[in-house]
Amino acid sequence: MKRRTFLQHAAAVAAVPLGRFASSTPFARGAGVNASAPLHVNGARLNASLTALGEIGRTAGGINRYAYSDADLAGRAYAIGLMGDAGLAPRTDVAGNIRGRVPGTDASLPPILIGSHVDSVTDGGNFDGPVGALSAIEVARSVREQGVRLRHPLDVVIWQNEEGGTIGSKMAIGALTEADLDKVARSGRTIREGTALVGGDPARWREAVLKRGDIACYLELHIEQGGLLEKAGLQIGVVQGIVGLRWFEVTITGFANHAGATPMDQRQDAVLAAAKFTVAVNDAIRAEPGRQVATVGRMVVTPNTTNVIASQVVLTVDLRDLDEAKLARFTAVLEQLGAGIGRATDTTFKFARLVDSEPAMADPRVQDWIDASAAALGLTRQRMPSGAGHDAQEIARIAPMGMIFVPSVGGISHSPKEFTRPEDVVHGAEVLLNTVVAADGGFPGV
Repeated sequence: MKRRTFLQHAAAVAAVPLGRFASSTPFARGAGVNASAPLHVNGARLNASLTALGEIGRTAGGINRYAYSDADLAGRAYAIGLMGDAGLAPRTDVAGNIRGRVPGTDASLPPILIGSHVDSVTDGGNFDGPVGALSAIEVARSVREQGVRLRHPLDVVIWQNEEGGTIGSKMAIGALTEADLDKVARSGRTIREGTALVGGDPARWREAVLKRGDIACYLELHIEQGGLLEKAGLQIGVVQGIVGLRWFEVTITGFANHAGATPMDQRQDAVLAAAKFTVAVNDAIRAEPGRQVATVGRMVVTPNTTNVIASQVVLTVDLRDLDEAKLARFTAVLEQLGAGIGRATDTTFKFARLVDSEPAMADPRVQDWIDASAAALGLTRQRMPSGAGHDAQEIARIAPMGMIFVPSVGGISHSPKEFTRPEDVVHGAEVLLNTVVAADGGFPGV
């Protein structure tokens, strides 16, 4: 998967220069821990668990642990086993999310929440999700093994069905409707059926809803899903925010007629209009500096026959940016382009909004703690946006959020070729560990 436009723009506007720089944020350590030295995880153990998970759902086409499949159930069971080994007393809540805890010294404080997911796309890889999920377990295990005494409880979460639309984290903030539970997932099961299958209780899922103040902060480690870090030779991405997105379904209506007998100047060709619109969208997005991206991703032609002028094309547009105002402005631009092309080709354009997701900004304090943790570990880093969606964008609605990126070789994700080097996995986990410690001391009186 190549995102050259997004990566070029992100590189141009990155807020922090490349390379190493000194930390300005001291670490708050538990008693008995050397505050002058960063903490480390058991990297060999972490990468061994990642390799073992990678055998679950592996097929000739890639990893297939899509939500509510047998492989997803097996992957969840493996994660639960790791959490048990780490002493986290894992449980599945009524929303189908797996939870485990390291108690803090002050039971009155809300927990620091860390985690990700273990489900995959169809024919995907084993790093999108599992790097963050298994690293969270390893971080919690390291905290216990190394005697780090945190004031806040440390909660680990494995979200259910992230790849199907961040379902588990949406449930956690109460952002689903009962109608949403009847939507069908890739497995052929509804969200309602799948939630019950993984151990939740869809009739009681609202009991798992969190409100503002229930979490001190949320941290998620993830592969970059782009090639910016690798291209720049950097080890850590400090995520500034997760882009908002708007998905449109555009129906272009023309008139079906004979391909041989209809003169070129008398046609109402929906495919011609779709082609002009696709080029116009690309040109409009590229004409303005920034990190906005837009993609015409699906196109269905009717009647889709060799010797008939198309009467209709239904296509999708995926528009993303960190700036909500820019999303609104480009929405108007796309509609204006459609209207103009419709007049020029004697066709009509109809826009329908499929998804409208607001940008989710990372908390500035959490960004600084991530930055300082990477600096203490001697890792190069850069602040950058996330062009892909994550569970973190949902939890950001109710709590301070931060994300840590590690390089993905070739910028490849959602592919069996997806790969993050073992040393980069360890780097990310250690930044996560030290950020947890910093955050624990950074929320006095929470």
